[in-house]
Amino acid sequence: MLTLKHIHHVAVICSDYEQSKRFYTEVLGLNVVREIYRAERQSYKLDLAVAGQYQIELFSFPNPPARPSRPEATGLRHLAFAVDDLEQAVTQLQNNGVVTESIRTDEYTGKRFTFFADPDGLPLELYEV
Repeated sequence: MLTLKHIHHVAVICSDYEQSKRFYTEVLGLNVVREIYRAERQSYKLDLAVAGQYQIELFSFPNPPARPSRPEATGLRHLAFAVDDLEQAVTQLQNNGVVTESIRTDEYTGKRFTFFADPDGLPLELYEV
């Protein structure tokens, strides 16, 4: 049997690199680990850390196709970020012009969560721990 240690990273392709870079770094507060421009692919690759741990690769490519998400499509459903204080996190998002859904409670865990979207409509979740 294969033994997996943990998720190493999640890759996200964006349509507007500068807009998405600002969203993930300035709005969500992720830290830049490294930024590379790959001229042969006309593509940026931005490695981002969540709470000091490298976890997200943000890519840009010329003319990427749109990702279907509503109704929900097969494949990755959303990325979820853990937060200590959901109300505070929602307020910070809203102060940055990010629309969030109403806060809900997970009927199985009793934990609260909400959804919002990145600049390309990728569904993101905040989950209170």
